Amino acid sequence: MAQKSDPNSKLIAENRRARFDYAIQDDLEAGIVLTGSEVKSLRQGGANIAESYASVEDGELWLINGYIAPYLQAKTWGHEERRKRKLLVSKKELARLWSATAREGMTIVPLKLYFNDRGIVKLKIGIAKGKKVADKRATEAKRDWNRQKQRLLKQNY
Repeated sequence: MAQKSDPNSKLIAENRRARFDYAIQDDLEAGIVLTGSEVKSLRQGGANIAESYASVEDGELWLINGYIAPYLQAKTWGHEERRKRKLLVSKKELARLWSATAREGMTIVPLKLYFNDRGIVKLKIGIAKGKKVADKRATEAKRDWNRQKQRLLKQNY
């Protein structure tokens, strides 16, 4: 029996560059504190998390430099596009994230911004380590080889 796709569950923004620039060690889902105009803007699909990152400050997790387009109908009661937004995670997860970023070279990178099956905005974040140029080249070569391999297999059948 095929499952119906939920109209509430949809991808808003994805940071595709993150998997190329960083080696993702672990990921988790976090809630995000938003205003009404921000949610309405996200329903229209106006967001970008490509240049953003997450940071632990004063015992709380924050999304920094995430862009949510202004909602035109909000006028006076609109929101600031690139404000810091609080991320909601458990104390246990927060402690794990803080200890990971305290280590050398680790950072918290947003991977996807989406509505879950209940229509609530969630952010998938990853604990990552920056890749060196040689690692990026190896990733690209591996991806090209897999693409070429698929073409050859498709050609032979």
